[in-house]
Amino acid sequence: MCGIIGCVSEKAPVRDLLIRGLKRLEYRGYDSAGIAVESASGMALVREVGKIQRLEDAVGGLFVEATTGVGHTRWATHGRPSEANAHPHLSDDGTVVVAHNGIIENYRDLRAALEQDGVVFRSETDSEVIPNLIAQAWRGDLVDAVRASVAQLHGSFAIAVMHTAHPHVVVGARKDSPLIVGLADGRTLLASDVAAMLETTRDMIFLEDGDIAVLTSRGASILRFDGTPVERVPTRIPWDLARAEKAGFDHYMLKEIHEQPQVVGDALLGAIGASSEIRLEQLTLDDAVLRSLDRVAIVACGTSWHAGLVTKFWIERFARIAVDVDYASEFRYRDPVLDSRTGVIAISQSGETADTLAALRRAKVDFNARTIGICNVQGSTIARECDGLVMTHAGPEIGVASTKAFMGQLVAGFLFALRLAAARGTMSAHEARRLTDQVRRLPQWISKALLCADDVRAVAESVKDARGFLFLGRGANYPVALEGALKLKEISYMHAEGYPAGEMKHGPIALIDEGLPVVVIATRGPVYDKVASNVEEVRARGGRVIAVVNPGDDRVARQASAVITVPECDPLLGPMVNVVPLQLLAYEVARLRGCDVDQPRNLAKSVTVE
Repeated sequence: MCGIIGCVSEKAPVRDLLIRGLKRLEYRGYDSAGIAVESASGMALVREVGKIQRLEDAVGGLFVEATTGVGHTRWATHGRPSEANAHPHLSDDGTVVVAHNGIIENYRDLRAALEQDGVVFRSETDSEVIPNLIAQAWRGDLVDAVRASVAQLHGSFAIAVMHTAHPHVVVGARKDSPLIVGLADGRTLLASDVAAMLETTRDMIFLEDGDIAVLTSRGASILRFDGTPVERVPTRIPWDLARAEKAGFDHYMLKEIHEQPQVVGDALLGAIGASSEIRLEQLTLDDAVLRSLDRVAIVACGTSWHAGLVTKFWIERFARIAVDVDYASEFRYRDPVLDSRTGVIAISQSGETADTLAALRRAKVDFNARTIGICNVQGSTIARECDGLVMTHAGPEIGVASTKAFMGQLVAGFLFALRLAAARGTMSAHEARRLTDQVRRLPQWISKALLCADDVRAVAESVKDARGFLFLGRGANYPVALEGALKLKEISYMHAEGYPAGEMKHGPIALIDEGLPVVVIATRGPVYDKVASNVEEVRARGGRVIAVVNPGDDRVARQASAVITVPECDPLLGPMVNVVPLQLLAYEVARLRGCDVDQPRNLAKSVTVE
């Protein structure tokens, strides 16, 4: 998945518009790209691994007569980056082309059935089942074939479809993945992102889940999956191109913070079965291996280390197994006590973090430990070298300071902890159902947490010139306090410390006065009374408390100088909700101070050197 562009035009060539549209989607990140166009001899495809420039060079002067085509940038989820796995995909009989964003959860069953019917597959992707389903369902009407095919798909998808028997037509369909129609004189476009079309038009129709759009050069007609025609009112987009690439947000970081409900939804797709069983497709360690583990060691750096600290709470709580969390840069040089019954979890957004990779290799080679990767990049070195893998499905993250990737790591850690507990028999079926029911509600809780943005903005205005910050939390919210402090340091260049609230009296309390804002995570849970007492200790020394609380809080809110309210959820899932206002606070303070939010000084997105 990543980016889709399609066009039906009265005039040739359409290839240049497709290439330019793909370039507008480059900011999203991708590992391969391709286009498909109608030609006199059928569907013509050109696909390349790597940058779009390679695709443009390969296309060269071809397809000068083509007026209809689709293009795609791919970020690998199923199958390594390769020409065969790149989009668009062609059906086995050569009649149907499809570009697809999303994840088809039941693709294995669909592929097996199609193979029994003699269909030959040429890629490792989930997406290739779609053109073959459409080709199999086609009885002379492309829309009917698309309708019959999407009814069989479980998961998320946005698709752009062409058929050799329906020249000068592109059909789009969406479920849980964005797809937009662009309207212009003499041409109609289809894309996954506004940015891909703004060069041509600002009049756009945002398709809804369950919509099918039929594009010709004269416009688009829209119907529902059940065949009912519908009217969708076009929207006039006021953005310029530079702003559109950020989907209307001023910075990538802010956009990525707001993408977190979708990130959680993507991470959960297909991961929870009907009986609440956890399905982690790439975690290839079976129950016997998971039961054999008597200890877990987590290695990571920076934000990923904080995700590891939260994951420790869940694994120990659910699976009743001891967990250590190490900075990878320290682990690789000390003399750890590991063996083949130790599970070593390496957490890295890029899958290429040098220290984490070195720690993983040492655990495998020197101690024969079982290794599990939690990362965001399919085909990365850690993804390839670990024994089992849990993908975060956060999508490309452009802002250097990690936000949505951290959220994806938390969800991955939570799911792994549940999977380990199931294998070890340490959790009742009732509790497993309760927790999976709760985690399914996370996207809506995070969406509600994002509504605190105005309150956070006001707080940021009042503290932007502070001499420093102290962040406090207890239990699983202690690592969230660490993450809040790190985010503020990374992008605002202000000093901040994160501490367990109970440790405040052992040193940091000496710093507290009116000039040091203290951000306290004080949401309801087993340690709420303890945190409330810590807040009172800060206030007794003249400290300025910024409290993150749940609705209806009286005790902490009375003591605080400012309150940021987030929705109440199961305390075990609190870290995923409570981190949101801390991310927003860091962003707003950095913005007010005139800092480069997306590319803070001295930092790199992926630290691939020691």
